Amino acid sequence: MSRAVVVGLAVTGRAVARRLTERGWDVDVVDDRPTDATRSAAVELGVELTEAPDPDRLDAMARRAELVVVSPGVPARHPVFSLGAPTPVVSEIELASTWTTAPLLAVTGTNGKTTVVTLVADMLRRSGRDAVAAGNSIGETLIDAVSVGAEAYVVEVSSFQLALTRTFRPRVAGWLNFAPDHLDWHPDLDDYRRAKARIWANQGPDDTAVVNVDDAVVRRTALEPGTAAPGRVVGFGILGGSGAADEEWPLGAAYRVSGEWLVGPDGEPMVERDALPRALPHDLANALAALAVARAGGADPVACRQALVEFEGLPHRVALVGDSGGVRFFDDSKATTPASVLAAMSGFDSMVLIAGGRNKGLDLSVLSSEASRVRAVVAIGEAAGEVEAAFAGLRPVETASSMREAVAKAAELARPGDAVVLSPGCASFDWYGSYAERGDDFARAVAELIGARR
Repeated sequence: MSRAVVVGLAVTGRAVARRLTERGWDVDVVDDRPTDATRSAAVELGVELTEAPDPDRLDAMARRAELVVVSPGVPARHPVFSLGAPTPVVSEIELASTWTTAPLLAVTGTNGKTTVVTLVADMLRRSGRDAVAAGNSIGETLIDAVSVGAEAYVVEVSSFQLALTRTFRPRVAGWLNFAPDHLDWHPDLDDYRRAKARIWANQGPDDTAVVNVDDAVVRRTALEPGTAAPGRVVGFGILGGSGAADEEWPLGAAYRVSGEWLVGPDGEPMVERDALPRALPHDLANALAALAVARAGGADPVACRQALVEFEGLPHRVALVGDSGGVRFFDDSKATTPASVLAAMSGFDSMVLIAGGRNKGLDLSVLSSEASRVRAVVAIGEAAGEVEAAFAGLRPVETASSMREAVAKAAELARPGDAVVLSPGCASFDWYGSYAERGDDFARAVAELIGARR
């Protein structure tokens, strides 16, 4: 009987352990910080749980196994990444991809992954395809999805998962953008970049690489010999690679904005800009990326347009949660990097920014590059001092010790016509268990404020 070691028993680890045991594998589970819920899950799954084994014991467990599967949340310093055992150490997406022959449409990037995956899956379904969206932020792991079965899988993949792939081969593979992130896991930015680029590593001549040609890092990586070859390369970008980077995009026309239309590489009008529910710069980039990936995956143009014009957005991504006294309140709690905050800021002429949280080793000073759009700042969480330093001498900055206080101070600083935007640029784990919990708390505080004004 085959044996596997699963490291981490959160959402992904539980799915992997369950699906392996269903296939007759013996499964050993390792978790360094188990809770009562973790222990109960192990009992329910019928797997043996080893709590915080030392490196020698972990190595011995790996030597008994044919496979070690690591969950995305396992930190880079974990001894599983320095095992002496020759056993393959892989991610869940690597294992899942070996269990299906259906096409995989994979999407990675620092920002926008969940939105684009959601759109692409909708475009395929409207085209009559049995398509499933999968990935940690989507709600269903790929290994669960392939165990049920579908005609195609649209999967959100992270750098952690891609770094631990060997044969993972998407039929269509899109890289949306690149900005500093996860330097608490990757040793440096180039390691992060190389992990992202693995989305194209195993593609063949019948596969398609989708490239953001407006992003200098993504385009340069795609043009490196052997990186996005030998398959077809399709570009997308608001400018279509014209004037956004060091040189023109050399591989032909891209999905782009032309006048008032989003158009295909051949200039075919796909959807009117004014028909989109939102058309901030990052909304346009996400729409173009979704068009490029979905069309490469066989989606119908009419179905693609319908999906875009009816898309209402996802929670916690520049989502309007209140409007009072001419001031609108937006929840952008999913913005956990400075780059994602800058993308949100570009859509407003005058705003009060609420930012901070637990920094992931990133440079928050870059936020000052959009200071002209900011009336004032409210700094929160562990990184409040870094946020304050970023805007020192440029804009008024106040600090708050709770979300309710932050909303109240932001509302006092705002003027009619302004937007109050929670766009933290940091992880949520200082005050909250997730970015969703943080966004929900913001929305509650806004509702209480508006209710008190009536």
